Amino acid sequence: MFYLTGCVNKVVLPHLQRQELGFMNTPNIGNRLRSRWIWAADNGCFGKNYVGDKRWYAWLGRFTHDQASRCLFATAPDVPGDAAATLERSVAWLPRIRELGLPPALVAQDGLTIEDTPWAALDALFIGGTTDWKMSEEVAGLIRAAKDRGKWVHIGRVNSRRRYLYMARLGADSADGTKISFAPEECGPKIVGWCEWHRTNPPLPLYE
Repeated sequence: MFYLTGCVNKVVLPHLQRQELGFMNTPNIGNRLRSRWIWAADNGCFGKNYVGDKRWYAWLGRFTHDQASRCLFATAPDVPGDAAATLERSVAWLPRIRELGLPPALVAQDGLTIEDTPWAALDALFIGGTTDWKMSEEVAGLIRAAKDRGKWVHIGRVNSRRRYLYMARLGADSADGTKISFAPEECGPKIVGWCEWHRTNPPLPLYE
């Protein structure tokens, strides 16, 4: 399971260049996307400094064809913790993201069901929401449904090896977290080690 980080420094940079880690980009992150990096575009709604839908979409439109070809997904604006409000806000943006040549992602929030998910409009499902919901059987079912439909699955806020391996066993493709940002010299190589271990010793899936 690939791991994305918004932290860029002398410790993390070589891992990004070797594509051992990916870059989680947001409109106000301040770090510049570089060549060769695998990356994803998060909208930045989870926080106090969201730039607004208009500026977010303009930011997405600045990426070149080459940069877009290395993008795993781009999230539509969401409402943290609220599936119904997220759907109301996000659905109209998904085709507009695809028009930019980027893979549109819906952020799954608390209460999202398989039946309510607009599968045809998205290329990736980003598992957000509260921790309790993220670790629930409902989310495990959403991940299985997404993989059955050939969608990329990303898990937000993965900051422990235990959660990393659990989500990998559910079939998730990528994850992100803040762990590297708080202790890059220690945690950067550690998380690269998680990814390498998983690549060479893939755990048996929890569900067939």
